[in-house]
Amino acid sequence: MKENELIGMRNKIESLTNIVKYILEEVQNIKTLASGTFETVRFMPDYEEAVQKLAEKVKAAAAGNIEVKDEEIVTPKLEID
Repeated sequence: MKENELIGMRNKIESLTNIVKYILEEVQNIKTLASGTFETVRFMPDYEEAVQKLAEKVKAAAAGNIEVKDEEIVTPKLEID
């Protein structure tokens, strides 16, 4: 390989490394935010009742007793170009 190609590859690898570091930092930030939000929600009135209703709905959907609309299901999507 030519030296220019190797330098270009090294630069791309460094760029990708920086991107991965940034993504890891953002994931940590999101984890912290989600944890704080969850703790806040736990102190709201009727939290236990809401959790029980949600658990019943999930069990009923799993058993096929109720139909769950697509809008009610959150499916994570990861798109990489």
